[in-house]
Amino acid sequence: MRLSARNQVRARVVGVTEGEATANVELDASGVRMVASITVEAARELKLSEGREVVAVIKASDVMLAVPD
Repeated sequence: MRLSARNQVRARVVGVTEGEATANVELDASGVRMVASITVEAARELKLSEGREVVAVIKASDVMLAVPD
């Protein structure tokens, strides 16, 4: 698979929680916890389960920052 997206992070699936339409996929990216929300259909098609190696492709139109009070 070749993509133009540059924000690609290798990760391991540590859990999948399926809802009615959305699945939350918890990832471990070298000690950093990430959660991807995808359709249940996509999670099943990708056969996502604990231990599966994946690449998280991140596309965001906004980044918000916060500082302590």
